[in-house]
Amino acid sequence: MLQFDLWKRIVIWGLVLIGLLMAVPNGFYTRVEQHNDALVEIEKFGSTPERQAAVAEWPSWMPSSLVNLGLDLRGGAHLLAEVQVQDVYEARIKGMWPDVRDALRPARDVVGAVRRLDSPPDQLRVRIDKPENMDKALELVRALAQPVVTLAGVGATDIEVSANGDVITVQLSEAEKHAMDERTIQQSLEIIRRRVDEVGTREPTIQRQGTNRILIQVPGLGSAQELKDLLGSTAKLEFKPVVGRTSDPDANPGARNQVLPSLDEEGVYYIVEELPVVTGEELVDAQPTFDQNGRPAVNFRFNPSGGRKFGQYTADNIGAPFAIVLDDEVISAPTIQSAILGGSGIITGNFTVEESTKLAVLLRAGALPAKMNFLEERTIGPELGQDSIDAGKIAAIVAGVAVLVFMILSYGLFGLFADIALMINVALIFGLLSMIGATLTLPGIAGIVLTVGMAVDANVLIYERIREELKAGKGPARAIELGYEKALSAIIDANITTFITAVILFVMGYGPVRGFAVTLGLGIITSVFTAIYVTRLIVVMWFERRKPKQIEV
Repeated sequence: MLQFDLWKRIVIWGLVLIGLLMAVPNGFYTRVEQHNDALVEIEKFGSTPERQAAVAEWPSWMPSSLVNLGLDLRGGAHLLAEVQVQDVYEARIKGMWPDVRDALRPARDVVGAVRRLDSPPDQLRVRIDKPENMDKALELVRALAQPVVTLAGVGATDIEVSANGDVITVQLSEAEKHAMDERTIQQSLEIIRRRVDEVGTREPTIQRQGTNRILIQVPGLGSAQELKDLLGSTAKLEFKPVVGRTSDPDANPGARNQVLPSLDEEGVYYIVEELPVVTGEELVDAQPTFDQNGRPAVNFRFNPSGGRKFGQYTADNIGAPFAIVLDDEVISAPTIQSAILGGSGIITGNFTVEESTKLAVLLRAGALPAKMNFLEERTIGPELGQDSIDAGKIAAIVAGVAVLVFMILSYGLFGLFADIALMINVALIFGLLSMIGATLTLPGIAGIVLTVGMAVDANVLIYERIREELKAGKGPARAIELGYEKALSAIIDANITTFITAVILFVMGYGPVRGFAVTLGLGIITSVFTAIYVTRLIVVMWFERRKPKQIEV
């Protein structure tokens, strides 16, 4: 006999109801999207009447999760960037001079005076006055070496130290270069992801390609240039002592100094020390604000280490100018009036509100460790995305109608039950996609269309088994029960094999291939659920109500 416990009925219809509720926001996509954007803006920048009006467009008690549209559906920007990892070698070697100098200073009576020489970008060369004690100098410098923390670099150190006459040469080892390459790419990926997330874009694709390239696809941006402006700025913030001021960009700055242009004052250049006191890497927060004169500015806060260095320097140099340098341009060079011991401060300049907000975003996300060359850039317009959506809708509608008609013609009333389950199935797919925040691409739409065709496979197997049992003389209730029981193993086996394929596509593929795998995999899960439980429950409820003596399948 056909039986369905009450608790099973409640669970099945409850799951269907939850899925349908999660899918509903996608039917009001623009309104819900504006509602969600307004909530994010209120959280970040505060409430305004316009934002409150946008929030009111969608009831707060309703789900507001949407299926994110991919680049091919929504339009947006596509960039392929090459990270200049060699820049990191040079910065690392330059930063070793204070350590080498401090290591040799206690042994000055043995090795003599220590002077830094002009060196190639990937080397640090130091001359000592007493080359006869070179062994002692090499011992002290080699003590600075650290083990390379990678599996491939086990047993290797990060620097190689050699001597030629009275000159000590320090350079990075090959193992350390490989490790730095990996760290640089991973750091660049994380910073790019944080920068893109900060501006509120949805579901960007940010992934490594090859050894030193990064693919960036951001739906919703109007142009590739907009994305380049966001990513191209390294936002390298440094605080450097000021040596002097000049109007000559070719002036000789002296040893270990550099000439940098002023951002605010045209024709003005500052001579600053090459090594910074504090860098943006020690920042923990940056927020747009206004100075005491009501002009846009940026508040910043250092970590404890940076705060100590910043406070100590300002305490020791009251009355001296101090340059705030962003990407090799002096934003401002205020005079230190008093010690700044709180680990925080404010950057002022000739900013607009938009510029101060963008600067805060870049500083908060962190500085890119190396520059990027953009090898490929494309902008996909929303019109192309809309064409794709329209084509996908037409394909889904045509496929859906054809399947609905076929099932009714083939199985009559039972075909209608399968059609109802099919519509629930598609709604459940969108509900699940919304719940997990998945991105729908054109291949993803193809996966849904394929699922529409596959969704009735289980019902076809069940109905054919019911027909066989009816021909064998079984009664309606027994035929239906045996049809579901005997078809179950075939349904499970067929869908498991397809699901395995979807999993492999998801694991091995990327981008649109993953989108196809996600919709296919979710479609298989919902298809099995609707065929085994939803359709069966509909049949049972109909059978209990009508109690037919004979059935036509």
